[in-house]
Amino acid sequence: MAVPKIIDVCRLDLFTNEAELKEKYDAVVVARLMRVRDEYQWTLANPDLSDRQFVEEFVGRSGMSESAIYADLAVIKQLLPALSASSRDYHRWKANQMLLETYQMAKKRKDTKTMERAASSYAKYNRVDLEDEQAMPFDLIVVQPFTATNDPSVLGIKPTPNIDRRIKEMIEKYRKESLDIEDVEFEEADLEENDLFLTNGPEETHIL
Repeated sequence: MAVPKIIDVCRLDLFTNEAELKEKYDAVVVARLMRVRDEYQWTLANPDLSDRQFVEEFVGRSGMSESAIYADLAVIKQLLPALSASSRDYHRWKANQMLLETYQMAKKRKDTKTMERAASSYAKYNRVDLEDEQAMPFDLIVVQPFTATNDPSVLGIKPTPNIDRRIKEMIEKYRKESLDIEDVEFEEADLEENDLFLTNGPEETHIL
């Protein structure tokens, strides 16, 4: 089985639950994915720090080599444009984590009211009470009918009164103004080639 590229794994599952990750990937991939997730969150929180500071931070945290952390940094830089554009996904994941943590803490205290509120907020936030959207079958999609018209008012343009009569008048006007135009026929141009390009006839003399 081919080992998936870490960038593809991150694009697909950067914020997936760790238990689900372990079902999909081996331990090495999961460990790196969790590390990249931590690095990504740190990068968002510290956008002004340098690459060197990034490497020093995570070499210290993870005990990995500098080359390994630099490789992670390359992944982060590929992810940032796409993930920044969809930062709501990150915040949605973060909010879910907070709600679940609140639920677990309330459960330990046997605080059923807080458990109920956390569960209700989680369900509402993730819209689990709504039916999954169903795509409309192709056979029910009706093509919008179009009707040809010369009425410009359908585009919000005020019609010109007696437009046909005005068009006819303009055509007649320009015909009368164009009476002095003379039609000409094609005439072959006399370029006087014999005078411009002197030749010696069949017995041309060539100077080498």
